[in-house]
Amino acid sequence: MTQPVSKTSVLAGMTSRALVIAALVVIVAACLPMVLSSYQVGLATEVLIFGVLAMSIDILAGFAGRTSLGHGAIFGVSTYVVVYATGQAGLSPWAGFALGVLAATAVASVFALLAVRTSGVYFPLLTLALGMIVWGVCLRWTQVTGGENGMRADVRPAALMSHSAFYWAVLAGAVVVSFAMWRFVRSPFGLTLRGIRDSESRMRSLGYNVPLHLFIGFTVSGIFAGIAGGLYAMFNNFVSPSTVALAQSVEGVLMMIAGGVGTLFGAFVGAAAIIVLENIVSSYTERWLMVLGITFVLIMIFAPEGIIGKLRAITSRKVR
Repeated sequence: MTQPVSKTSVLAGMTSRALVIAALVVIVAACLPMVLSSYQVGLATEVLIFGVLAMSIDILAGFAGRTSLGHGAIFGVSTYVVVYATGQAGLSPWAGFALGVLAATAVASVFALLAVRTSGVYFPLLTLALGMIVWGVCLRWTQVTGGENGMRADVRPAALMSHSAFYWAVLAGAVVVSFAMWRFVRSPFGLTLRGIRDSESRMRSLGYNVPLHLFIGFTVSGIFAGIAGGLYAMFNNFVSPSTVALAQSVEGVLMMIAGGVGTLFGAFVGAAAIIVLENIVSSYTERWLMVLGITFVLIMIFAPEGIIGKLRAITSRKVR
């Protein structure tokens, strides 16, 4: 008879230990509205939304070796479409949400077509330029986007008007989307992306169509960024050119790096660290950007692998 494996796969490749940890995290997160104020619940909701955005960026940066500076624009396009469809076109919030994700997917596929044949520093620079084009359109197309004034609409469904109800809905969506991303990067396709990250020339020599794999990976990550943008539209009920600006992409990248590149779920840790720190510091000083910059420099010096990566390294040393 064969000896039983200590860590058995119990759900789609998840070990029993990982499943228990994930369940505990979700349970604790679900209990937060019972102990937090409405303002704090709003911050927790924002952490979940931007955590999904940072995870979508990590699909490319952590598993394909391509850091996108255009995902903030993809995120913002979804937000714009949801607000416009709900406020101007009179569609239901759910129909507007679906249109927003479709629009984000279309924009992501266009970005991917133009960017997948580049590598190194040219990839982030090209996605940055594409994002700036989207920002310029949103700023100047005032008849549709409202220009600098932006657009406002009652996007959130009536059943989710309370802070707690909307938080639980976003939490449920974040759990489903996170599991989908986790399965995507652990699939054979995700392993191919890792191979491209490690050695693109070797993957080409093995017969893999590298541009096609990168195109699909970019488009799929854009779908998840679009989902985050749709949730943000329901959360904020407002959109402006700042939603698609470069700062949005940079903030998502910083959240991913702070949590740990390639850890995927570290995106939520990075989002929580940056959003909470931003709100605490900004209440004491107007120079909160300087404090955030110093904090990020310290993370790069003392924990370049990110918060989750550093915790993993400490844990593995203790185990050894």
